[in-house]
Amino acid sequence: MKALIIVDMQYDFLPGGSLEVAKGDEIIPIINNIQKDYDLVVATQDWHPKEHMSFSSQHVGKLPFEVIDLDGLSQVLWPDHCVQESYGSELSEDLDTSQIEAIFRKGMDPRIDSYSGFYDNGKRKDTGLAGYLRARKIDEVHVCGLAADYCVFYTAMDAISEGFKTSIISKATKAIDKGDFMEKKNTFIQAGGFLI
Repeated sequence: MKALIIVDMQYDFLPGGSLEVAKGDEIIPIINNIQKDYDLVVATQDWHPKEHMSFSSQHVGKLPFEVIDLDGLSQVLWPDHCVQESYGSELSEDLDTSQIEAIFRKGMDPRIDSYSGFYDNGKRKDTGLAGYLRARKIDEVHVCGLAADYCVFYTAMDAISEGFKTSIISKATKAIDKGDFMEKKNTFIQAGGFLI
């Protein structure tokens, strides 16, 4: 059984958003078109409290994209994004959500960021996604959405570590930094992942 995981198709990651991925909106028709090919479709949603410590605004004198140590983990400081109940946190109205059976929210703990749809960045908390997929008899997952070099990559890597046959759908994702994603693609393939 095969599942599609749609990662973070939210307004703050789309053109005009506070952490926009260039041309991120171009993948929406592709994602809408492929959903029919899966036994199960789920989505993730970045869902931060407004005082989230990954936001540069929470650190005096720090600028967006600086890197700090946060409770023992390397943390990129982001512009405020996907704040709970804000417009920017909403899934795009252009995304067909009729097939999405469950949405897994992440990044709710103000002290730790969560790129992956499975765990936070320190693997301290589990979203329940792996258990949900297993309960639905899923053995293969395909990952799409935003952004390729962060939340898509880390979701896909955790899917591999959870024992799922895992692919990233190249045409259904966009990266913040294409060079960074090229390196991460190699890491993903070496870990046993596939690009389709």
